[in-house]
Amino acid sequence: MFWDKPGRENTGATVREAVSAALDKNIEQLVVASNEGDTAEKLLEQNKIEDHKIICVTHQIGFREPGIDEMGQETRQKLQKRGVKIYTGTHLLAGVDRSLRKEYGGLYPPEIMANTFRMFGQGLKVCVEIAVMALDAGLIEYGKPVIAVGGTGRGADTAAVIKPSHSDNIFDTKIKEILCRPEV
Repeated sequence: MFWDKPGRENTGATVREAVSAALDKNIEQLVVASNEGDTAEKLLEQNKIEDHKIICVTHQIGFREPGIDEMGQETRQKLQKRGVKIYTGTHLLAGVDRSLRKEYGGLYPPEIMANTFRMFGQGLKVCVEIAVMALDAGLIEYGKPVIAVGGTGRGADTAAVIKPSHSDNIFDTKIKEILCRPEV
């Protein structure tokens, strides 16, 4: 499934594709990028997945503004009460390397990887990144595929079936199927 353009206007359809694939393929783990909680809430609105494990990966604290968490405490608590596990931490493909690039210039291996994924769209990069981050945090089960939902900017426009590996073995990560994404 291809969307005409990237962006949040694809969120509803992307979430429906992700849920449909989770049910059709019997995949019990869904990992969603959701910085403010909106996309995670849209996923929860799909009442067909109450028994699925949902992990929400947010931006790190200070991503947009030093010391600020983009997801408010009220939203965080509401999602957690509904069983969503939330991971807030350093981006897998940015982290310290981004700081080095900003300070000294150049390009570092994780950023080369990120830009390679972006050739398929920003959302696919996000899907791979959040799946590996969730695995590293122990929030999903090793060796099992997940449905990952990511996007370009706000909202969701990409969903994929991914079998993540830990970051120290990232090249063992497998993108099994791209369910939907914008045309790039």
